[in-house]
Amino acid sequence: MRKLLAIFSILLLATTLTSASAEPLAKQLFGAKTNGSSQRSASFGSYAKGCVAGAVRLPETGPSWQAMRLSRNRNWGHPDTIDYINKLSAFAATQRGWNGLYIGDISQPRGGPMLSGHRSHQIGLDIDIWMRPADKLNLSRKARENISSISMRRSNGAFVNSNWTAQHHAILRAAAKDRRVARIFVFPGAKVQMCKDEKGDRTWLRKIRPWWGHHYHFHVRLKCPRGARGCQNQDAPPRGDGCADAQRWVNDILNPPPPKPVDPNAPKPKKRREYVLADLPNQCASVLRSE
Repeated sequence: MRKLLAIFSILLLATTLTSASAEPLAKQLFGAKTNGSSQRSASFGSYAKGCVAGAVRLPETGPSWQAMRLSRNRNWGHPDTIDYINKLSAFAATQRGWNGLYIGDISQPRGGPMLSGHRSHQIGLDIDIWMRPADKLNLSRKARENISSISMRRSNGAFVNSNWTAQHHAILRAAAKDRRVARIFVFPGAKVQMCKDEKGDRTWLRKIRPWWGHHYHFHVRLKCPRGARGCQNQDAPPRGDGCADAQRWVNDILNPPPPKPVDPNAPKPKKRREYVLADLPNQCASVLRSE
C-alpha cells in the first residue's frame, strides 16, 4: 500500500510540474492583445502560421464600409489590406443597391492564431467580405453584432440562388483584378456562374477559387507586400481560368463519388496540435513584446 501511495505521489508531482511549465498556447497570447504593436508594418510567416507587426485598425465606419462583429476586435490588418478595402468598397458603392461593403474578420491586432474560428487570417492579409449588400452604413454597434449576412448558394453550393446578382459578379471581378490579390475563395456554384456569365476578359477568373462554405461571404487573400522579408506567399493558382475545376466541384456535389474503402490497418489521423509561440516565426516573439 505504501509503495502504491509513493508511486501515486510521484506521478501527481510530475503532472503538476508539467502543467506548471507548459507553454501557453499562441492563440491565448495573441488573443489577449487589444492593440497593434508599435513597429514598422510587416507580415511574418504564412497565412495560417504567423503574425503581423504594426497592424492598422480599420475604422469601424468609413465612407463606403462598416466593420462588423466589433466585439471580436478582428478589424486589424497590414496597411495594404486597409488600402485595398478602401478602394474596393468605393467601387462597390457605385453598384446599384450597394452603398459599400460590410467587412467581416481581417486579423487580430497582432495577427497570430485566433481564439476561435479561422486557422488563417494570421498575417493581416486575409479579409472576409459579406455577400450581403451594404445598403445601410449607419448600423449601430449592437446591430452589427446581431445582423447576419445572406447566403447565395442553392443545392449545397452547386448553384447560386435568387440573392445572387450581377452586382456580386462585378464586385468580385473588381476584387480579383487588383494586382495585390493572390486568390479569392467562394463556393463552387458562384465560380461556375461567373464562368458562364463573363463575356469579356477572363484572366481574373483564375484567382476565384472554389472552396467549402464561403456562401455568406467571400474571402480575399492578398499577396505578401512587395519586398517583404519573412512573409510566405501561397503557391499561385494553376494556370487557366479554373472553370473546369469548379465544374468538377459542382459535379461532385450533385453526384458524390463513392467513399474510399477504409483500411483497418491504417494509422488513425493525429489530432491537429495547437501552436505555441515557438512554432511561429521568430519575429512573432518581438511582435508580442512590443508596446
